[in-house]
Amino acid sequence: MDDTTRQPPIPENWAPRFFTIWGGQAFSLFGSALVQFALVWYLTQESGSATVLATATLVAMLPQIFIGPFAGALVDRWNRRIVMIAADSSIALATLGLIYLFATDQIQIWHIYTLLFLRGLGGAFHWPAMQASTSLMVPEKQLARIAGVNQTLQGAINIVAPPTGAILIETITTQNVLLIDVTTALLAVLPLLFIPIPQPVRADGHKVSQTHFLHDLKEGFTYVASWPGLLGILVLATAINFLLTPAGSLMPLLITKHFGLGALQFGLMDSFWGGGVILGGLILSVWGGFKRKITTSLSGIIGIGLGITLVGLAPANAFMLALGGMALSGLMIPMANGPLMAIVQSAVRPDMQGRVMSLIASAATAMSPLGLMIAGPVSDQWGIRTWFWIGGCLSLLMGIGAFFVPAIMNVESNRNGGEHAAAPETI
Repeated sequence: MDDTTRQPPIPENWAPRFFTIWGGQAFSLFGSALVQFALVWYLTQESGSATVLATATLVAMLPQIFIGPFAGALVDRWNRRIVMIAADSSIALATLGLIYLFATDQIQIWHIYTLLFLRGLGGAFHWPAMQASTSLMVPEKQLARIAGVNQTLQGAINIVAPPTGAILIETITTQNVLLIDVTTALLAVLPLLFIPIPQPVRADGHKVSQTHFLHDLKEGFTYVASWPGLLGILVLATAINFLLTPAGSLMPLLITKHFGLGALQFGLMDSFWGGGVILGGLILSVWGGFKRKITTSLSGIIGIGLGITLVGLAPANAFMLALGGMALSGLMIPMANGPLMAIVQSAVRPDMQGRVMSLIASAATAMSPLGLMIAGPVSDQWGIRTWFWIGGCLSLLMGIGAFFVPAIMNVESNRNGGEHAAAPETI
């Protein structure tokens, strides 16, 4: 593949434009984390049910699973900057509706489910739009480091947001916590109103709007299916999400029912995980990973599985062991995700990235609903720690096993070849 034709030229002063947009998104992610903490803790206190928490995670995933592939095709056809503005604004409006229900004491659990679904719908459009735009705004040699920076940001948010959320829940009303999210969403939209984002042109030189939507959707599926390594990774990611997503949704009950602790300790678990992510992101941004990016990713998957296993093994009087397991899994998150994202952003044509990103996200979460439907009742019946043992051990074994799958190990060399992308238009 000819890199000069696949990746359009990027100006030398790319950083100010990209990081201004990135900064707005960072504030928005922080606000979203506060909302997530507040709503999860509200559901934990109101219901105390693993099934309710699993259902909350499920409804947030449904848009990505069922709408994600179509959203990706639309992102590749539409103005990506407008997509991000619309997604952030819509989520803020939905949050305002929930604020009203809390303020008037009309809130019910299904209202929270509805907001989580709408937030997931906005994310199904926003995430591929931002990720696909990144490869057109950042030089290819910097993509792995930007992935590390993004993981560091996520870790920082997971350190700051949970204890902040715990303190806010004790000092102000839930609706005021939600109002912070609305404010940070506006900070994300503001830079997008003034800074242009490159818009790709199809490899054949035609604008994406000149092709049929269903043709674009089919082309995205064909592109992914013809890349053996990527297809193998999607199968692996689907299985891991089936195992580990329920563990995340059950964490509040692990804190309250197994360890007998409260909101601050729940926040501390997230903070230790976030500290690990920050350290891992910093290491990745400086080191860049092994020469073969997939080696870094699979090593990260093994580490994540080991960390979750330690959380499940921790007895009730060994909360520090669980914190150590969370820190280890957080440390390995950037190692697993960052190199994979760099592979996709550098290898996939810019005009295909919205579709490919959405298909990756949809496939990765496709089995999570089944995991949640199983994990909730299993944990209510057999104990909260059960799913942590199952998920952690099997994820560890799958990470090791993937080293013996040639299609996955050769993902960087068995991709589609001979494809060229035209220079983008700036919208």
